Amino acid sequence: MYGTGGMTGPGFHPAVLYDSGQAPTDFWAHLPRLGFLHPPSSSLLPSQADDTDDGPVPGTPGLPGSMGNTKSEDSEVLDPEGLQRITGLSSGRSALIVAVLCYINLLNYMDRFTVAGVLPDIEQFFDIGDSSSGLIQTVFISSYMVLAPVFGYLGDRYNRKYLMCGGIAFWSLVTLGSSFIPRERFWLLLLTRGLVGVGEASYSTIAPTLIADLFVADHRSRMLSVFYFAIPVGSASFILSSLGFTAVAFVTGSLALWAPAFLLRSRVVLGETPPCLPGESCSSSDSLLFGLITCLTGVLGVGLGVEISRRLRRSNPRADPLVCAAGLLGSAPFLFLSLACARGSIVATYVFIFIGETLLSMNWAIVADILLYVVIPTRRSTAEAFQIVLSHLLGDAGSPYLIGLISDRLRRGWPPSFLSEFRALQFSLMLCAFIGALGGAAFLGSAIFIEGDRRRAQLHVQGLLHEAEPTDDRIVVPQRGRSTRVPVSSVLI
Repeated sequence: MYGTGGMTGPGFHPAVLYDSGQAPTDFWAHLPRLGFLHPPSSSLLPSQADDTDDGPVPGTPGLPGSMGNTKSEDSEVLDPEGLQRITGLSSGRSALIVAVLCYINLLNYMDRFTVAGVLPDIEQFFDIGDSSSGLIQTVFISSYMVLAPVFGYLGDRYNRKYLMCGGIAFWSLVTLGSSFIPRERFWLLLLTRGLVGVGEASYSTIAPTLIADLFVADHRSRMLSVFYFAIPVGSASFILSSLGFTAVAFVTGSLALWAPAFLLRSRVVLGETPPCLPGESCSSSDSLLFGLITCLTGVLGVGLGVEISRRLRRSNPRADPLVCAAGLLGSAPFLFLSLACARGSIVATYVFIFIGETLLSMNWAIVADILLYVVIPTRRSTAEAFQIVLSHLLGDAGSPYLIGLISDRLRRGWPPSFLSEFRALQFSLMLCAFIGALGGAAFLGSAIFIEGDRRRAQLHVQGLLHEAEPTDDRIVVPQRGRSTRVPVSSVLI
């Protein structure tokens, strides 16, 4: 993840940015062939890695260290005028861009969760079971997962605005077409859900990198937290944080599709709601209430996670992965309790869901920020695509189908009844608590490596980190009273 890849070549090297004898304009002259419409601020400006006192880098001019010059605090965060000179955009226009991206992201996730809100009606309309219902989300996520690397690759090399606009237009048309599928064509519903993943992959992969190019440091964290409100509304730390995020995707994907159906079955067992009978519309009160809770906990959890991380970062450079770990490890027992209490009290179930989802939502913006400061700017879209593939491949691409499959298998050994439908889904959803705990452990592992990975990415952008030269055929031998490296051939001859 630290290699410059396409950024290297004749006449260009990131080090020109920091070479006192080279004018910065020489760097911007290369931007047209790199595909940037405006100078990307994140390739020149300090990232969140610069906000912490990471210690000295001996022998590096201009950086803290015993052999270098001291870097003033004023260089850490640019004022709005300085940022505008770099990006070519005013602060107001940058905020407007983020607002538009957030609005589209909100529509994006509303489209995903609409299926969960009407899942009982879909099952009744197409006459399908839990496993087929879970397949609706699995097909969509699988398509989204496969295409994300493609758009990540294109986003690093071509105009990101046109890629997003084309994807959004395609996604809108396919979503509209899926509303007119007859009941005997369930396979066509699966096909359209798969095609929706094309548009969403183009948007979700590229949009966060645009925000990274417009803001830096704490401002970037805040803007990313606003962007990721809509969701619930190369380095070791990158891999581990991606695995942790995979657990988040597994849990949220399962809950998004199955929680409303589970709550409805719970009310039926408690005698508070009549069962869903053929030819009758299913009750949607639980879908609406769960949706409101998800939106509220998303806003609360994302904001809470970013603020806690920002405050802890002043004293602990590992704050980001530790907050993510605390969120996942804390959410697991509450999600388990929400399932265990559903047979006795629906109110207690909703309370535990609220707490569990709030803790779970603390991860979203922080995980995105971790990616942005441990991966060099020219590979962020690719890294974003890799994270999307990993999190969906092992997360919400299969979790809805897996939960439905387990539920169907459990019901086969029990007499048909509303109680058996409830208990089968209850036991299968308990897998989410276990996966959440594993994700928390992955974030704890990420905290071990985060400081070193952040520093290496920072130095690579500054042109101060060089790849190790390939080893040669030299060995160390005593010569004139001291150790000397000499070619192996000279010793053999």
